[in-house]
Amino acid sequence: MTTEILRHDTADALARSVADRLVTRLAEVQREGRVPSVVLTGGTIAVKIHEAVAASSARDSVDWDAVEVWFGDERFVPADSTERNAGQAAEAMLDRLPFDPKRLHVMPPSDGEYGDDVDAAAAAYGRELRASGGDGSVPVFDVLMLGIGPDGHCASLFPGRREQLSGEPAVAVRDSPKPPPTRISLTMWVLRNAREVWWVAAGEGKAQAVHDALQDSDPVDVPAAGPKGLDRTLWFLDEAAASRL
Repeated sequence: MTTEILRHDTADALARSVADRLVTRLAEVQREGRVPSVVLTGGTIAVKIHEAVAASSARDSVDWDAVEVWFGDERFVPADSTERNAGQAAEAMLDRLPFDPKRLHVMPPSDGEYGDDVDAAAAAYGRELRASGGDGSVPVFDVLMLGIGPDGHCASLFPGRREQLSGEPAVAVRDSPKPPPTRISLTMWVLRNAREVWWVAAGEGKAQAVHDALQDSDPVDVPAAGPKGLDRTLWFLDEAAASRL
């Protein structure tokens, strides 16, 4: 397993680079005769990436209705909330490309089938993952994208919290230190089950967390130090986020 650090002058250049590489990687997997699977993240830089994918001149090289899409975490809010990662991804990319809705694995909202029972919603997403993976496991994702918080959190796994230690694929998160307080997140062992893990970070506010994660810190203290790709780990950084390396 290798780790690569890819520095970019600006956040916009970073987003275009990630988008180009994602389109290329998905097309490669399909040429290998497999259905690629990707885990999306949320946040400002993720929206830029999704928009760049939808606008890519190479987007027709991918058979989008044969791509499995998952989410690393989600805010447990109503389906029409602008805070939902799924809604942001839909507006920026998913609704602009011909994805198969059956292959879009969205975490349940707080007004969905399970109502405000976040534990039931997380368990349901875990069952969906295991059903897709077969043999009671979860899929081996081709690309898993993650952002990093200034405190070193990733997905909705925060420092010093027990959620990342769960043996379930997805877990409820309550009293999150970052609003909104109730969330669903993939757990650490699932975040480590990808051929390639792609970190995306922009801004000086992420610089110390990026540094700490790359120093192999204890994931309990710096959750972003935990997820690494089975084949390789890529860190896509703008110069500000890379300033302490």
